[in-house]
Amino acid sequence: MKNKKLGKEFFSRDALDVAPELVGKILVHRLPDGTELRERIAETEAYRGEEDLACHASKGRTPRTELLYGESGIIYIYLCYGMHWLMNVITGEKDSPQGVLIRAGADHKGPAKLTKALQIDGSCNGSPIYDNSEIWIEDDGFVPELKKAPRVGIDYAGDYWKNVEWRFIAKKE
Repeated sequence: MKNKKLGKEFFSRDALDVAPELVGKILVHRLPDGTELRERIAETEAYRGEEDLACHASKGRTPRTELLYGESGIIYIYLCYGMHWLMNVITGEKDSPQGVLIRAGADHKGPAKLTKALQIDGSCNGSPIYDNSEIWIEDDGFVPELKKAPRVGIDYAGDYWKNVEWRFIAKKE
């Protein structure tokens, strides 16, 4: 099967539908010299709406969160702890803030290690992932078995949101 780039319609669904289906897909970053860095997505996390106290949108609309309220399929990259770029893709309907964090790759565990390995930084923030010659996600037909777990690093969100199992992980074979 020829790898197929995921289109906007893939991301125009609820984060809880998109997040598990992104696991097993291939994140590709084409560098200016034409080199393609590729890694299979091994883990994602869903963030869903202003009511989700772990979601950046829980504080409402701000310059930082404005992308979350926009169209699906847009790359949302932010700097964590002032030094680590974390990559998300906006999902769902316009004005319904939600997205999926690309949490780990098959070879790089952790969202910051993955973006560093693929040389992804804030310069892609706000770009569409579905119509992009620099960064995109491909489907080669591989569908891993998944396990669910609580999201990571969100103790501030309170017990309910800290423990909801919105992290999707490819099981090891």
